[in-house]
Parts: sequence; C-alpha cells; structure tokens
Amino acid sequence: MVTIKDISRKCGVSPATVSKALNGYGDISAETMELVRQTAREMHYLPNAAARQLKTNISHNIGVLFVDETMSGLTHEFFSKILNSVKEEAERRGYDITFLSQNLGKLKMSFLEHCRYRKCDGVVIASVNFESAPVLELIRSEVPVITIDYSYDNTSSVLSDNVEGTYELTSYLISKGHRKIAFIHGEITSVTQKRLLGYHRALEENGITVPDEYIIEGRFHDPDAGRRATCRLLELDDLPTAVMYPDDYSWLGGMAEMEKRGLQVPDDISVVGYDGIPLSQVLRPRLTTWYQDAESIGRYSVKKLVENIEHRKTCETEQIKVAGKLLPGNSVKEIL
Repeated sequence: MVTIKDISRKCGVSPATVSKALNGYGDISAETMELVRQTAREMHYLPNAAARQLKTNISHNIGVLFVDETMSGLTHEFFSKILNSVKEEAERRGYDITFLSQNLGKLKMSFLEHCRYRKCDGVVIASVNFESAPVLELIRSEVPVITIDYSYDNTSSVLSDNVEGTYELTSYLISKGHRKIAFIHGEITSVTQKRLLGYHRALEENGITVPDEYIIEGRFHDPDAGRRATCRLLELDDLPTAVMYPDDYSWLGGMAEMEKRGLQVPDDISVVGYDGIPLSQVLRPRLTTWYQDAESIGRYSVKKLVENIEHRKTCETEQIKVAGKLLPGNSVKEIL
C-alpha cells in the first residue's frame, strides 16, 4: 500500500507537506499542492481510513434512517430524490452513507445499536414514525442527527414549507374562481397538520367555508387511497369544483376514478397535486402542483449534519426551511 512517505520521497518534499497538500491546507504553494496530488493519483494512493479515524475520531460514515410504509422503497419519486442528493453531498464531503435498520442478518437490534455498530458519525432521519420509541432513543442519544420535515426541540431539521405550499395552492384555486375546494390529505402527521393549516388559512382569508365532507383523510403516495377518497367526494350531493391531492402520485388513483365516471379534467372538475415529481409534468392534462425542492432538502441536511459532526461544540441548532414553487399546469379551469 502506498504511504505518505512514499509520495514525499518521490516529490522531494516532507511528509508534513504531503499531508497538507492532500488535506487542502493553504500554507503551501499551489504548484507543490498540484505536484503532490498528481503524484498521489499516479501512485494510486488511498488514505488509511483506520488511521484517519484514530486521528480525527471521525469515521466519515453517515447513517440514513428511512422507513417507507408505502413499500415503494428507493423508487419513491420524492424521497428518492432527497436520498440521492444526500448521497451526492455526503460523497462530495468525503463521507460514505449506511442505511440503518433494526435487522442485521438474523440479529435484531435498535436503530441506535445499528448506528453504533456501523460507527456512524451522525444520522439523517427521513420518513419514519418520529414518535416511535426506537427513533426517540436515537434522537436522545449522543449521536448527532438531523431530521427532514419534522422538528424536535434540540435537534436541527430541514423542512419543506408545507404551510406555504398548501396556502399557495389553495389561493391559486381561489384566484381561478373556485370556492368549493375539497382536500384529500395524507395520514395525520406533522406534515399533514401543516398542510391543513395552509389550506384553512387561505379559505378563511377569502371568507370561504367548506363542508366537513370536503376534507378526507387518504394516504401519501397511495393511488388506491386516492381513488377511494375521490369516489367518496364524487358521491356527494354537492360536488366540489376542485380537488387537492396529498401528492402527485396519489392523483393517479383519482384520475382513474374520474375517467371511470366519464369526468373530464379540467372541464368537469379541477385538480392539483403536490411535490412536482417529473411524472406530474408528462400526464395529460399536465398537473398543476407544488414543487418541493428535494435536491436542496437532501443537500442542506448533509451540510448541517457534517457541521454538527465536525464542529459539535460550536454548531448551532436550527430549522432550515426550503422554499418550493407553484407549477401551473392544465388541470385547473377558471370559473367565471
């Protein structure tokens, strides 16, 4: 295995200079830094991970806790973008990632035990039951964590602005003349509660009251739940003129039910989604939706977590909100 001393001998500089060049210190010349790095590449030098960990007390391994109850796993259109961004940002900063679970072969263990077993420096937590005992055990441990779309008192988080997103979507429908706006939302989570807040806030500001039957609990990322909820809405005596879905993927079920009943979007009924996944922009009619910046969510999560890992004594706890934007499509009809 090639060592720093081997590189120093070939370059004619001290091992300390080689170390500085490989770690990007600015107190050596640009020419020397490039010479050392080029020589290291030619000699196929790889840093000794064990020695690096002993020196810095950092393993450069980030745990990712992702539990997807819809069973779509890493094919989940929205979260796969977040996780890919987490992976890219971690690699850019010199970290590997490890997915945490409660199973290691036939051995059962907690998330925290798996984290310690894999020597994770910190954990990104997304799409879990944030109030479950195994997750709370990890949150309350010594391991630095960052949560996505959920906030604890003493933990940093990266949040999509769900209040603003649903407020803007509802306001957009109102601006098109709609007052009978139904909302099929996901299961009751902190995200859903924030979206309901944005929905009701927009209605209230415009003096609009909707019947309780217009608000139906469905499930995130579940077309069949979207279809069943749509069926309930379309059986009401007083039909809504617009329907909001918990996410773009759930709209597929609603679309199937409306087509079955011979309804045309947007001529007979208007619809909007949420997330802004690529699929929403190739459907016909193109779906009006709220784009969530999944790439930024993943990038900011790793950036803040690494800051916590490497500067634990000075890193400040904060909530980072990531803005989205409206993607107008052809699924909303203006009512005169």
